[in-house]
Amino acid sequence: MLYHLDFHVEYSATMTQKDLFTIWSEEADAAKGAKAAGVIIDLWKCVGTRRVIAIINVETPDDLDRILLDLPIMKHMGQHVQVHVTPLRSYEDFAADLRERLN
Repeated sequence: MLYHLDFHVEYSATMTQKDLFTIWSEEADAAKGAKAAGVIIDLWKCVGTRRVIAIINVETPDDLDRILLDLPIMKHMGQHVQVHVTPLRSYEDFAADLRERLN
């Protein structure tokens, strides 16, 4: 099942930018591994903001929940990370459904 994930990352006044970058670097290493394994279809960092967008492929919503809870950035500073999750449907399946409904 495909999901669109939209991460918004903030950090507290007690955290330095270097602290954030250290955690984010650990997260980037984990993301590269997940992409190589085929879990992450693709991943983008939005320019000028602390926002990352990902398309991922997992078997179940339970798997997604477990993955999100285990992300390095969530373990270190999850209280400062908002993730908006949108399940995705292939457009081809949607188009086929439309054609069926017209008949």
